[in-house]
Amino acid sequence: MDDVIIIGGSFAGLAGALQLGRARRKVTVLDTGLQRNRFAGHSHGLLGHDHKPPLDILAEARRQLARYPTIRLINARADSVSGALDDFSVFTGDGESLGARRLILSYGVVDQMPEVPGFAESWGTSIVPCPYCDGFEVAGQHWGLVWSGPQSHNQVRLFHDWTDRLTVFTDGHDLPPDVRADLARRNTPVVDGRIIEIARHGDHGATVKLETGAHVAVDILFAHPRNKPSASLHESLGLATVGTPLGVVLKVDERRETSVPGVYAAGDLTNPLLPSVTTASWQGAMAGIFAQQSMLV
Repeated sequence: MDDVIIIGGSFAGLAGALQLGRARRKVTVLDTGLQRNRFAGHSHGLLGHDHKPPLDILAEARRQLARYPTIRLINARADSVSGALDDFSVFTGDGESLGARRLILSYGVVDQMPEVPGFAESWGTSIVPCPYCDGFEVAGQHWGLVWSGPQSHNQVRLFHDWTDRLTVFTDGHDLPPDVRADLARRNTPVVDGRIIEIARHGDHGATVKLETGAHVAVDILFAHPRNKPSASLHESLGLATVGTPLGVVLKVDERRETSVPGVYAAGDLTNPLLPSVTTASWQGAMAGIFAQQSMLV
């Protein structure tokens, strides 16, 4: 039996495995290789790895974990999870049955792309969600923001640290008069009408085509589609969740423990506000440390 099984081997999962391996705890990491940021050419903001391709960072992390004899990395999907504290069972898509005293869930989320031609094809290049991840490279250029709800108003304020050229696309949302007045005060144009197509051009540029017939070109387009957990294992475990404007995340306490004792979670699966490689790595490390400490006698 393992001390810990980690489901999800991206930044959060591998960071947790590293802490557990250094504590000489026996850990198995299950991973499908479908990381959320696999569409991004570069990862930004991670100290020591700024502007490196995210898949290269993960490959190097796996090479480094190979020096720890108690860590096992398996390319497999976790099909089902059951059990309780000190006696969890995980069945993989390959038919293997694994047991562990603790679980760390770090299988992340998947973005639900709108049915707009060109949107999915532009995701991670011309369309991005995070200014901390991609803002510096396009600072001072013409940004577009696809309105997704009340939280978009704060994003307008945030984006002005990177650019003074911002256009808001309502995409069918009805903006209240006070919000429109504030955007006008900030010299932020508002383009009404639903988006019917995104045409990518250049490294980041996009032309937004609207049902009104208007075409608006921007140097980068920010959007925040809804997302959902990439697996349903938390449902079979009966874990508490929290609703957010963009989707559901797992509820965790200050020790990264979920509502079920012995089950910890980290990464985008628990982080609705600032998903990034940096926060995922930190949360994964903390989940690993707290899982280890929970097994002390």
